[in-house]
Amino acid sequence: RIREMKETAARDGRRMLIAVAGCVAQAEGREIIRRAGAVDLVVGSQNYHRLPEMVARAQRGEKVIDTDFPVEDKFDVLAAPKRDAIAKRGISAFVTVQEGCDKFCTFCVVPYTRGAEVSRPVEKVVAEVERLADGGVREVTLIGQNVNAYHGPGPDGAASSLGRLLRRLAEVPGILRLRYTTSHPRDMDDDLVAAHRDLPELMPYVHLPVQSGSDSILAAMNRRHTRKDYLDVIARLRARRTDLAFTSDFIVGFPGESESDFRETLALVDEVGYAGAFSFMYSPRPGTPAAEMKEQIPADLKSERLQRLQATITRNQRSFNAGFAGRTVDVLLEKPGKLPGQLVGRSPYLQAVQVMAPAECIGSVHRVIIDDVGSNSLFGTLADDSRAVTLTAAGA
Repeated sequence: RIREMKETAARDGRRMLIAVAGCVAQAEGREIIRRAGAVDLVVGSQNYHRLPEMVARAQRGEKVIDTDFPVEDKFDVLAAPKRDAIAKRGISAFVTVQEGCDKFCTFCVVPYTRGAEVSRPVEKVVAEVERLADGGVREVTLIGQNVNAYHGPGPDGAASSLGRLLRRLAEVPGILRLRYTTSHPRDMDDDLVAAHRDLPELMPYVHLPVQSGSDSILAAMNRRHTRKDYLDVIARLRARRTDLAFTSDFIVGFPGESESDFRETLALVDEVGYAGAFSFMYSPRPGTPAAEMKEQIPADLKSERLQRLQATITRNQRSFNAGFAGRTVDVLLEKPGKLPGQLVGRSPYLQAVQVMAPAECIGSVHRVIIDDVGSNSLFGTLADDSRAVTLTAAGA
């Protein structure tokens, strides 16, 4: 379809370039160009800072592939956004602190396309967050392929943990909320667990992928943790902060997965009581060990298991959300809603919360009494504003 758009543009006298970017581009650059002649440019995930040069070459008619790992750090080359540009993006922002992965799960292409784990220096992360805060950002999510493996050098040259980095960022004026994703169970160290106890800015919402509830499948995935190990991590976190909620990632239909293995995954979902989760059918990635494994699961069976898993996840998610009816929660109000006088914000658990409130509340945290729970949103009344109008799911 995109090729046809390009052809239409050419007939109209316009020039359209097609670029493919990301991890698959990094791994399969030349094959993409070979199979899809309409593609002009393939760029790996470490080379975005070279895009102006690559686009210029593509505009001259050259097929451009740039999937090498550059010597220079793209974060040092990319220009920092101006204050006005930051303000236009809203009050929440993502900040990359770590890239790459050393875990080599058998289903995953990331170690081959993103390389070894690399962490940005503490002071560079702090400087970026300070710029964001100056531009009106109030919530920052630290991101990385394996973010809790963060080990960036601190001002003294010693490696910093993610917990120490979070403590430093909590001191940045204007930053009200901190989050991080995606983490690995084996890198949930005591310092990070303690940060959840000590930092009110660190939200009680942890994305902790497990992928499967079966020890045999976890071993085949090379996750290097067991079901018990994973549950022990959750227990350690909940012991430090009782209001923590968890989300996760799951793969169904991994090679060799039996019905018994799958039922262990379903049981794990109910045991943890996830507030949400991402679930996928196993899909072979070329060059990964799992792609060569025997006992590949038929597509129809993978699809059937995925539907059962998603039904279990949805049941738990709805139960989690239903528990907020009548509660008062802190909501960071982000933007105008669809109705006049309505604002939309996020709870500590990333739930969308809709409330009638004045526009000057945007960018600040307000106590909201939850009056109604919809399928995707919570609806409430400002606890600190008697003029607020109650909005219900039925009336939305």
